[in-house]
Amino acid sequence: MERFLRTELLLGKKAMSVLRESRVTVIGLGAVGSYCLEILARAGIGNFTLADFDVIRKSNLNRNLLALESTLGMNKTEAAAGRVLGINPACNVTTISEMIDGTNIARICAGSGIVIDAIDSLGPKAAILSYLARNNIRLASSMGAALKKDPASVRTGDISQAASCPLAQRLRKRLKKTGITSGIPCVFSLEKPLTVSTAGAKEEETFKRGRQRQALGSMPTVPAIFGVMLAGLALEILLKTEEKTR
Repeated sequence: MERFLRTELLLGKKAMSVLRESRVTVIGLGAVGSYCLEILARAGIGNFTLADFDVIRKSNLNRNLLALESTLGMNKTEAAAGRVLGINPACNVTTISEMIDGTNIARICAGSGIVIDAIDSLGPKAAILSYLARNNIRLASSMGAALKKDPASVRTGDISQAASCPLAQRLRKRLKKTGITSGIPCVFSLEKPLTVSTAGAKEEETFKRGRQRQALGSMPTVPAIFGVMLAGLALEILLKTEEKTR
């Protein structure tokens, strides 16, 4: 297919067939998830399951690839599906507009070649990662991209290596209770979180999900790098078996 010719020239026909036949589940279509999805769609992934409970808001405009004046108020899954099909009309896209946690992750990820975790809610994130790791389902996860300014500090590695990340630290504590201390590929930043004042900061009402969370400052740059590197990590994992057979 001409639209993926440049990728095929680099990776070869066999690798492109792997990507075309793969199903990738992306959980969370915020700033990181939106950029990750963009790269995966442009790489030639043929099947997606896209899961997110939220809608696009004005506060997303500074960092979410899906957020435009024309998409405000739209379900993130709907906007994401449109974006994917605008890149590759032959892609098979399933959308799930609900919050994903330990109660429905098995249904959501059924048949997936890899699951992308791009959410930042600690409880659901821990439950999702625990389920995927315990069931040997291939995955790639994003740690915290907020309160960071340096794109050059972003790395990929195991969750046990994710230093300077409060989200990763809290996740490790929860996962350790289920016997998981490593084996989760992720993207993280070595930059220490910045301390910024949120006094007077107001944001439109968000989806009610337990305790109200504080809005965290975020740049367009770092979440975008997180998303691109998360997609790169996922592609590496998907193509690993194929590369070994060359």
